[in-house]
Amino acid sequence: MNSRTTNVVSHVVDVDGVPVSALLCEARDPRAVVVALHGGAVTSSYFDYPDQPRLSLLRTAAALDFTVVAIDRPGYGSSAPHAESMASPTRRVDLAYGAVDRLLAARPRGAGLFLWAHSIGCDLGVRMAGDERRNDLLGLEIAGTGRHHAPGAVEILDFRRRDPAVPRRPGPGLRDLLWEPSRLYPDDVIGAARIQSPGPRYESTVARRWPLAFAELAARVRTPVHYTLGDHERVWSSGPEALADIASLFTASPRVVTDEQADGGHNLSIGRTATGYHLKILSFVEECVLGYENDGIDHLPRRAG
Repeated sequence: MNSRTTNVVSHVVDVDGVPVSALLCEARDPRAVVVALHGGAVTSSYFDYPDQPRLSLLRTAAALDFTVVAIDRPGYGSSAPHAESMASPTRRVDLAYGAVDRLLAARPRGAGLFLWAHSIGCDLGVRMAGDERRNDLLGLEIAGTGRHHAPGAVEILDFRRRDPAVPRRPGPGLRDLLWEPSRLYPDDVIGAARIQSPGPRYESTVARRWPLAFAELAARVRTPVHYTLGDHERVWSSGPEALADIASLFTASPRVVTDEQADGGHNLSIGRTATGYHLKILSFVEECVLGYENDGIDHLPRRAG
């Protein structure tokens, strides 16, 4: 393990006239680059919560020789003023990859890119993983998502009746879905007050269509896939049958691994078990790197720009 101090640095890059903000934590000689995609109503700081360094995916991964790029997804952070131009899924994929390539520029990439997505960010993650224009992808982790909502969740989320132009106020029902049992999270993390952000309007459409779109998008993914749900997930149906159902969607993937995170709620990367969760997925990333090294797969050049 790399024992040197890991620094998380904020960046803003221009992608076709759109400023995209991100957090970057570099390993000196990375095994690979992890691209982290946050969920709804929060920023990229979900993966590096303020004053909670032990929960940080960026710091943990960099200490294990993986560089991490956590972008503010299209419509968040610096790109928020341009959100109305991001209704097209292809546009969002292009912006995300454009930001990653500009951020890495001459920086080493190791074996390639591993995509790591949470909650509604999985729409972007699965689309990016299925993009046939890329041949530098090692694998995909998706968490906090599914195809069938847990009992009672639909009424609380209320996608069909909600006006996407009206900001969603987290009432007690939504808070319970996302943050209960509260014992699973540090006290100052519950509600994620320090990293909250208004979500772009297009996310209402993404959320409404996701259960049907998931299968079509998953079938395009040709890399290894890891899927994680917390054993206390309340937004999506969980348990062995739900895990097997999602695994069955990735028909073109050479390997699909599912896992139920013990003592995990919806927000796995900022819960008390975040370090254990991150270490398990980073082990999967390492396996993907070894698979690349053993198979001698041709990737894009390690330096872009």
